[in-house]
Amino acid sequence: MKYPTTKRGKVSDIYFGEQVADPYRWLEDDRSEETAEWVSKQNEVTFDYLAQIPYREQLKDRLEEMWNYEKVSAPFKRGKYQYFYRNNGLQNQSVVYRQDEAGNVEEFLDPNKFSEDGTTSLASLSFSKDGSIAAYSISEGGSDWRKIIVIDVETKKELEAPLVDVKFSGISWFGNEGFYYSSYDKPKGSELSAKTDQHKLYYHKLGTAQKSDTLVFGGTAAEKHRYVGGYVTEDDRYLVISGSVSTSGNRLFIKDLSKKDGPLVNIVNHTDSDTYVIDNVGSKLYLVTNLDAPNKKIVTVDAENPAVENWQTFIPETNHVLTATTGGGYFFTEYMVDAISKVSQYDYQGKKVRDVELPGVGSSSGFSGKKEDKRLYYSFTNYKTPSTTYAFDVKPGKTSVYRKSGAKFDSDLYESKQVFYPSKDGTKVPMIITYKKGIKLNGKNPTILYGYGGFNVSLTPSFSVTRAVWLEQGGIYAVANLRGGGEYGKAWHKAGTKMQKQNVFDDFITAAEFLIKEQYTSSDFLAINGGSNGGLLVGAVMTQRPDLMKVALPAVGVLDMLRYHTFTSGAGWAYDYGTSEQNKEMFAYLKSYSPVHNVKKGVKYPATMVTTGDHDDRVVPAHSFKFAAELQAKQAGQTPTLIRIETNAGHGAGTPISKTIEQYADIYGFTLFNMGFESLPNQ
Repeated sequence: MKYPTTKRGKVSDIYFGEQVADPYRWLEDDRSEETAEWVSKQNEVTFDYLAQIPYREQLKDRLEEMWNYEKVSAPFKRGKYQYFYRNNGLQNQSVVYRQDEAGNVEEFLDPNKFSEDGTTSLASLSFSKDGSIAAYSISEGGSDWRKIIVIDVETKKELEAPLVDVKFSGISWFGNEGFYYSSYDKPKGSELSAKTDQHKLYYHKLGTAQKSDTLVFGGTAAEKHRYVGGYVTEDDRYLVISGSVSTSGNRLFIKDLSKKDGPLVNIVNHTDSDTYVIDNVGSKLYLVTNLDAPNKKIVTVDAENPAVENWQTFIPETNHVLTATTGGGYFFTEYMVDAISKVSQYDYQGKKVRDVELPGVGSSSGFSGKKEDKRLYYSFTNYKTPSTTYAFDVKPGKTSVYRKSGAKFDSDLYESKQVFYPSKDGTKVPMIITYKKGIKLNGKNPTILYGYGGFNVSLTPSFSVTRAVWLEQGGIYAVANLRGGGEYGKAWHKAGTKMQKQNVFDDFITAAEFLIKEQYTSSDFLAINGGSNGGLLVGAVMTQRPDLMKVALPAVGVLDMLRYHTFTSGAGWAYDYGTSEQNKEMFAYLKSYSPVHNVKKGVKYPATMVTTGDHDDRVVPAHSFKFAAELQAKQAGQTPTLIRIETNAGHGAGTPISKTIEQYADIYGFTLFNMGFESLPNQ
């Protein structure tokens, strides 16, 4: 492979007396012509290589064919209309429709008309109390920065100038008068990579200019947080404010909106727990918390005196992680049992009404709505079962199929099996392996091992069209539930953070070794894949054990662990990672696994395709640029080291279907081609 020349600069930093070179620092400047030229040349090499794969177009055609079925969301009522999302098959973005009481259906919002290339997406949609006004946010080019547009629902006409420079925000209405939203001051320098540190909550009164919006929280040094959110309870009685300095733990405040100039009352004044208000009845608050309950519980307290010492347990903690929702006048508790859903229904006295019978073993989501709703909806899926939407009548507890998936995939031909394997230190780790029935365990099956392992995120079984195309080709898809995730509560999360991050990599390495030992696959037919924090996982594992896999696919990864906290909102990830500035020990630990700093000259690395988006302002593309440059400079083997940079795209949310199809055709094509397949395994 002949790669573009990437110049090496002479930049270095001193950490606790140790000098660390950073020769590709110049690639951090996302606004320079030099970086743009580098991106263009890298893409030229990558796409020239991908064009040589004989079955790339076949994969693309099959992905298109598989994707081309109607998808309709569960409906939700706002005002006099029922709204739902619908995609006719290959539309880049799903369209919002509405149905009136007479049953007439019409298009309400079509995000495909927001931009010519489909890269402007609908990020959120929120309605005023009576449903007469809608506010929706849009993302342009995949950026986390948003605009909020306010329209009259009858005429669909804009009522005022859009709000701009909004980031990491909900839209929470107070009656029909206005709404709360969050943002940062626009950074100096690049808005795609400059640090954003002080989040602020504003109130926007309809009909007024954005510059006169009221700053509600976050403007002072005492109120400084990286992430601030505000939402109004369903009865419009309370404003709930959450403030976090990292992605775990929050302070919690409430304000009684029924009192003019009511004070801000503190509920939790530290960031040692994740706590939020799920509902209220009058002044009685219902809180979900993991304070002294790592798997979460629900407590009640009076809003007049909401301090922690006054909390009463409402639904106690169990051995399984709780996710709670409300709707139809009930609480629903979803428990994750070895990453699989179990759901129960409770009344407002805390009495268990019933266990909800789910259609099978997999993941459920939904069971939420307004108090007056008599019917709620939920979806059910697993790795081989396309998502089906069910209607649930709350009083009798009756479930019925609302809408079956139209996916052209025969799930009866496949099986999903959960296994448990011991990690390096003996910890038992679950993994779900999905494949075509009757597969031979001969070590020759093309296999993708996927993982994440961080930020309390749980990987639960779900179906995807892209995965189905891999399975059709006789591919095995394995997902390991690594430490650092939330599958077994806070303790499982913490066991994969800071100075224990290596546990995550060991869990993934031993997952690969298990698949090889049990003859599902072998190193010649194994690919590893993960995105964002999962991109870090792939980068760390391929540099620690380059012999273990044939192909590595790090996507939008956090790959420079010494500098991640200096970009956009990266400092908020310190709960999981720690930072290089923290102390000498933490610096040395981060440097020991940081993918950018652990590429060694003379090592044969697996065939690698790094993927990122040039508008990614969550994990800036400089991480991927620097890692690819290091690999290209030091790779000793003949295998390709490519970087595929999606232009006008961000961290993933809102990516047009057409781009997603192209990406996966390239990812699967690259993977199979480098495993030695001259034609598709299952033609």
